[in-house]
Amino acid sequence: MAEKPVKNFKVVADNRRARFNYEIGDVLECGLVLTGTEVKSLRTGKATIAESYAAPERGEMFLINATIPEYLQANRFNHEPRRPRKILMSARQVVKFSQGVERDGMTIVPLKIYFNDRGMAKIELALARGKNLHDKRETEKKRDWGREKSRLLRDRG
Repeated sequence: MAEKPVKNFKVVADNRRARFNYEIGDVLECGLVLTGTEVKSLRTGKATIAESYAAPERGEMFLINATIPEYLQANRFNHEPRRPRKILMSARQVVKFSQGVERDGMTIVPLKIYFNDRGMAKIELALARGKNLHDKRETEKKRDWGREKSRLLRDRG
């Protein structure tokens, strides 16, 4: 069996609550349209995507409510920290994700922003369905049981 290639990328922002609050469906890697100061600010690693989401508009996808702080050395050429940013997706992918939102009541959630091995800023989007409180509790029980089971097996042998 062939080995998986080692992914060499630097994660800038990670949405850790997404896997707790949503059932993750289709996952897609996309590009982002950024200004120069946004890229420099991302390289410092201070972006947050915890309460952000993606929304289709006029046949294009936009990242809404993501915060990329201003780059301190850019003075008057700086960017607006919470502006909507265009996501680079093919038209077919935009239609697929927007139909998931319209028909099934799903949400397009960003999972992480990172720089790939070529130095390009990428975003990982997921088509997700919101969990209810009892679903969240069930997930937590399974995770706790998995930890307990591994402890018991480790102590035994």
